[in-house]
Amino acid sequence: MPQQRLKIAYLSDFSPLDRNFYSGGNARIHDALVRHAGDVTILPQTWGLADPVRRAILALPDRFSLRLRWRAQLALAPVIACSIAAALRRDRYDVLFGAYAFQTLHHLRRPYPLTVAYTSDATPTVYRRSEIGQAFSEVLPGGRRLDGWVERAEALVLRGSDMLLWPSAWLRDATLQRYDLDPDKVHLVPWGANIAPPPVPQPRSVGPGAPLHLLLVGRNWQAKGGPVALATLHRLREAGLDARLTVIGSSPSEAQGDPHVTIHPQLDKSVPAEAALFQQLYARSHFVVQPSYESYGFAFCEASAHGVPSLCLRVGGVPVRDGVNGFALPPGSGAEAFAARIQATVADPAGYAALCRSTRAEYDQHLNWDAWGARVGDLLRDAVARRSG
Repeated sequence: MPQQRLKIAYLSDFSPLDRNFYSGGNARIHDALVRHAGDVTILPQTWGLADPVRRAILALPDRFSLRLRWRAQLALAPVIACSIAAALRRDRYDVLFGAYAFQTLHHLRRPYPLTVAYTSDATPTVYRRSEIGQAFSEVLPGGRRLDGWVERAEALVLRGSDMLLWPSAWLRDATLQRYDLDPDKVHLVPWGANIAPPPVPQPRSVGPGAPLHLLLVGRNWQAKGGPVALATLHRLREAGLDARLTVIGSSPSEAQGDPHVTIHPQLDKSVPAEAALFQQLYARSHFVVQPSYESYGFAFCEASAHGVPSLCLRVGGVPVRDGVNGFALPPGSGAEAFAARIQATVADPAGYAALCRSTRAEYDQHLNWDAWGARVGDLLRDAVARRSG
């Protein structure tokens, strides 16, 4: 029996048709809803009468506009909500789906009964109070003075939503505890890899004397843990392993000229030749080494898609399960700990081969957008059916 196609209004602070925002996650969420849940209409991102403010903020450098924009949007929510409600009244929707930007839902009054669902990889307060937020300095002077106001707005939005779809147990548990939410409306549904499904990877061998390829992917070398990855490379070589490191997305000065480091400052996956190279680099890699501080990490989903185990830090909601698709080390772990973990894994070739297989299985079963879309589609249909009686 064909499943019901819901009418979904999609709300975010940037259009999901622009695949560059939120590392492509906004676009993947939208596309998965189209495939698995219903007919999706993207609501305008304008701020109504306050839109000149939005345009002025977007003209600022990113490091300021990213933080100022959502706070201004929160402050102007009573005005902005009027334009969103007007857009909703132009049709009759089953679901209002909010992605990433909780502030878009603040002060919004539903013009008629509809199910409100929301997803993100963090909330500002959960992020700020975690080891991730503590690792980065304040950019906007006086921003901390607004923390209480922001948290109160978060609580109103999250409690007022019908369904919260969190990609990690870390965010699920943190929001349940912090905002006193109804557990029945909080669901754990992992996000997927922001790439087309690659072919099933060929087996990789590890052993004494064989090259050992490490990979780090990200635009911000420091934030992605590049210095620790580079130091891990040096530790492994000192231990007699023929380790090499490939860096995609950045061009760190400290790694320039190192004969065992290959740097690709940028690979555009929309260019066929560069997309093919991107896949080849993953296909030959033995480990993704990325001791970053982030609330999720699509790179770990991509690594799982290629059957490459990830080594990261156990911070935030990283989608890495120990012994399944890699290992997450305690926060603060340095090159010595990462190198030791790699050496122990390489010393057991059969165990490494099994780890690669379970890594790809984790992608096939959980860390892909079709799995997310199918689960979310079912949840949304159930919620709409309950609302309709």
